[in-house]
Amino acid sequence: MAKFAEHNGLNLTQVNSEILEKWNKEDVFRRSIDEREGCPQFVFFEGPPSANGHPGIHHVLARAIKDTFNRYKTMKGYQVHRKAGWDTHGLPVELGVEKELGITKADIDNKDSERYISTEDYNHKCRENVMKFTAEWRKLTEQMGYFVDLDNPYITYDNKYIETLWWLLRQLYDKGLLYKGYTIQPYSPGAGTGLSSHELNQPGCYRDVKDTTCTALFEITNPELSWTEWGKAYFAAWTTTPWTLPSNTALCVGPKIDYVAVQTYNPYNDEKITVIMAESRLAAYFGAVGKEKAMEDYKHGDKVIPYRIIANYTGEQLVGYKYKQLMPWVKPCQKLDANAADFVKKYAAENSDKIFTSETGKDQFVEMETEAFRVIPGDYVTTEDGTGIVHIAPTFGADDAKVAKDACVPALFLINKKGETRPMVDLEGKYYEICELDNNFTAVCVNVKEYERHAGDYVKNAYKPEFNINGKYDEQAAAKAEDLNIVIAMEMKQEGTALKIEKHVHNYPHCWRTDKPVLYYPLDSWFIRSTAKKERMAELNKTINWQPESTGSGRFGNWLENLNDWNLSRSRFWGTPLPIWRDEDGAEKCIGSVEELYIEIEKAVEAGVMSSNPLKDNGFVPGDYSKENYDKIDLHRPYVDNIQLVSDSGKVMKRETDLIDVWFDSGAMPYAQIHYPFENREMIDERKAFPADFINEGVDQTRGWFFTLHAIGTMVFDSIAFKNVISTGLVLDSKGNKMSKHVGNVVNPFEMMDKYGADPVRFYMMTNSEPWDNLKFDPEGVDEVRRKFFGTLYNTYSFFSLYANVDGFNYSEAEVPFAERPEIDRWILSVLHSLIKAVDKELTDYDPTRAGRLIEAFVNDDLSNWFVRLNRKRFWGKEMSSDKLSAYQTLYTCLETVAKLLAPFAPFYADQLYCDLVKATGRDKSCSVHLTTFPVADETLIDKDLEVRMGMAQKITSMVLALRRKVNIKVRQPLQKIMIPAVDAQQKNYIETVKDLIMNEVNVKELNYVEGAGILVKKVKCNFRTMGKKFGKLMKGVAAQMNELSQEQIAILEQNGSIALSVEGQEVIVEVADVEIISEDIPGWLVSNEGNLTVALEVELTDELRNEGMARELINRIQNMRKESGLEITDRINVIISDAESIRNAVDGFADYIKTQVLADSLVIADNDGQEIDLDELKVNIKVEKNN
Repeated sequence: MAKFAEHNGLNLTQVNSEILEKWNKEDVFRRSIDEREGCPQFVFFEGPPSANGHPGIHHVLARAIKDTFNRYKTMKGYQVHRKAGWDTHGLPVELGVEKELGITKADIDNKDSERYISTEDYNHKCRENVMKFTAEWRKLTEQMGYFVDLDNPYITYDNKYIETLWWLLRQLYDKGLLYKGYTIQPYSPGAGTGLSSHELNQPGCYRDVKDTTCTALFEITNPELSWTEWGKAYFAAWTTTPWTLPSNTALCVGPKIDYVAVQTYNPYNDEKITVIMAESRLAAYFGAVGKEKAMEDYKHGDKVIPYRIIANYTGEQLVGYKYKQLMPWVKPCQKLDANAADFVKKYAAENSDKIFTSETGKDQFVEMETEAFRVIPGDYVTTEDGTGIVHIAPTFGADDAKVAKDACVPALFLINKKGETRPMVDLEGKYYEICELDNNFTAVCVNVKEYERHAGDYVKNAYKPEFNINGKYDEQAAAKAEDLNIVIAMEMKQEGTALKIEKHVHNYPHCWRTDKPVLYYPLDSWFIRSTAKKERMAELNKTINWQPESTGSGRFGNWLENLNDWNLSRSRFWGTPLPIWRDEDGAEKCIGSVEELYIEIEKAVEAGVMSSNPLKDNGFVPGDYSKENYDKIDLHRPYVDNIQLVSDSGKVMKRETDLIDVWFDSGAMPYAQIHYPFENREMIDERKAFPADFINEGVDQTRGWFFTLHAIGTMVFDSIAFKNVISTGLVLDSKGNKMSKHVGNVVNPFEMMDKYGADPVRFYMMTNSEPWDNLKFDPEGVDEVRRKFFGTLYNTYSFFSLYANVDGFNYSEAEVPFAERPEIDRWILSVLHSLIKAVDKELTDYDPTRAGRLIEAFVNDDLSNWFVRLNRKRFWGKEMSSDKLSAYQTLYTCLETVAKLLAPFAPFYADQLYCDLVKATGRDKSCSVHLTTFPVADETLIDKDLEVRMGMAQKITSMVLALRRKVNIKVRQPLQKIMIPAVDAQQKNYIETVKDLIMNEVNVKELNYVEGAGILVKKVKCNFRTMGKKFGKLMKGVAAQMNELSQEQIAILEQNGSIALSVEGQEVIVEVADVEIISEDIPGWLVSNEGNLTVALEVELTDELRNEGMARELINRIQNMRKESGLEITDRINVIISDAESIRNAVDGFADYIKTQVLADSLVIADNDGQEIDLDELKVNIKVEKNN
């Protein structure tokens, strides 16, 4: 007969290893999919990690959640395909390679560089490096028990994957949703590429920085007469970026804002000046005392600067005033072409003498100094800071560009040697050198002497090479060094054009990958017109089940409402190339497949544009979708860059050099992972593998992967891409700090799993807090889960297996009818089936935390601490009675069911537990719990009335035991009575049915009910935090009345759950949940409250109670000695105890009871050489001998 396995201690790390070996041997993962063939599909998308980085402890949380739901759905009868993926393109990969090689972007494909590397060699290195840590990721995946197909992953650099991306882009292009625009965009000089708005909105991108700010003085050229009576007249405008002042072309005022003309002094040179600024901003520049001070009394260095207001204006009245160019380095000019604004074309037509041609002879420009340097209106101007007048540099801000264009004010561009318009700062973050500029432009527009002072200067220290040696940014050194902002501000101070210079803390965007500040920069970029579909995205988003809901409606929903067009272009080397070719006239071809590219190359060969077809040369055959065929080509740079096509007009077409945003790669994974639409078309079109039933990633993906999935799904398929999503919070250290290698608080996931096992780590991370809340990861918490939950479950099974093997129980006997089982068995089975329903509901609602906590509470509180503890004696009997068989069958059923419920959460130990059970009974032939079905609740076994009654017993027991601990009275020491003031007849009836059980558990002789008030005195304590929000200014009056409630009123509050009060003429309802009802202790008693339940425990001891307590202590010590001596549980013994008065009294009164409990044939008081035992400061010797 098969026996239940008995283990020598709980070693969950060993369990991991053994079960993992079994899974591999039995091919459990594959079978869990194959054996569900023909079943309904549960569609899961795996968000691809970048394999060029190490896995962290936060990855364990995300993967544990994914695995939990995939295993659960598998056990519910679904087929769940789980394809792993690798995110292989993008900045993280490139920056890692550059750091390793000691190069920068400027060295790539630049033969003039000493550290030159070709695009081909660079991309080859990227391809190698991106998969550097795949072994670590595989180890993490397997060690934590994450069932996902790592042998057949989708890889975003794969040619088939890229082909699907090209097809998707072609769909957007054909719908008019893909376009090229020249706009102001966030640009990262550190990374050398533009950024999309969702990249800029990653957590932590906006951070507080301390910069030198300046309030500049712009001299007015057409002032009112009154403005000239006290020195020169100026508009004052504040900026946090003084390096943009040379590009200023306008000043913006709020039309409805009130402004004043103020006579005062320049504090730096003491010159008399008249300044225009917002009236509400005067206090930020001039103290109130200055208004009363005589103007003539001012002398250099005075802290109080006198001023007087001489006139008031609205912003609308200031529009049109002109001022001198603050820094006349460069005159504004605009390009004359088809895209030029109407006001530019008109000005050029009227001022032909201002037109000049670039040195290439291809492009024309018009110098427009006379149209700039004036005051314009803008509704976005505020008076929260600064002067209420905004400095406008159209080349460095989208808002600036728009308001300037609306007012027909030209931007200040430079012209490079190619005849291209560029802002004053290049893509490395420094002012252009004179030698890089068009000679004709320089002659017409540049004051070479003024401009050369700062040509080549970096506008921020973060971009300077000396602070970025070998790819490592020295942020501390950069912060200490003088930067260009300070230099320019000091020059303005000397020139008398600065009113105030100060350090200011403000929020500024940083690159999500380099941690360096971004610039706002005008660039030619390709955009996805996501704004055209944002209403539809918002509409579809409302059909998605977000966990938590607030992320979907708030963080994500608000993001959609304020959506900008998606900047798709990236000026990099390693990524998916944009499949668009253009000729010099702007004619375009967007390629949607490799076959289409092949055909277009053939046309180019025929036209003489290409000498041969590289795809054909490499043996590629269109229409052959085998891996071998696609491995013959490479769709990356530089190979696609070398392909030239021919336009319909016969002109050469070259590929747009941009790569696409890596987030498009990951957002396209539902389709690209199956090479849609070229293969598996029905999987998407028939909605077999789309949309996903479930996805899960961190909250940082809200504006990353979650958004790109949703955007592509909406714009191409008019569909959601996922139905249910869990957005997990951050994993912090135990003190709530963000984990960082620099701080040294990073938790190594492998160390955690090696020490505690994967199951406790998984279970702790999912049950400690809701997945969407930030988790404070504490290794001690993991150990507590291991000991308290898994240890309790292990001990429960060990208890069962020990006695089951002794009695030969293997569940071969007929079932004891449920109705004939003792009430305690029917209760635990009722609770078990209620648990099945509750866990099933929580998992259906995608809440693993609540589901896991329910299982934990059942095992710890109901099964182990109640059912097993109360029923131990039933397993000790010699004969297999119906009662004993019922106990075995009931406990077995609970353990087998718990193994199944626990399987999605703790896959290793649940599998061992399940197999240990079924191998001995043969009730299931499955080699793994993960190939079985999830438990189904039997409603006929659920007795809610019984559960309430037993729950009442558990609660009262817990309260009394807590009172015992309060005065350090052990449970083995009997007490006389407890008193309970029942709130109603139903509560009293419930307690009465479990009265004997309660008395036995808490070891008291009597349980009495208190009728009426006066015996126990209760008080009400208000929860001011919650009630204050609820009642506001009435709270003081509410609290006063609650303090004065009579005992009868408190009883009504407990019974009804609420009480009505009249406070300041208003009726308010106070809920019982708003307050805490406490009972005062009475002499000789201790009192405890929990909800509407109150228990009073008598703690005075009589001699008889003390003697019985001593008897119970002796039983406990003797039982322990039996175990330690290796006696079998059925062996009979003889006991000798040394003499003492308290011992004699206990034995005299309770000898038979003691002998029965310890299986003793004799109990003698006499001197002996047995083991010395400490009994509450009384030392006695006890000798235990086996009775042969």
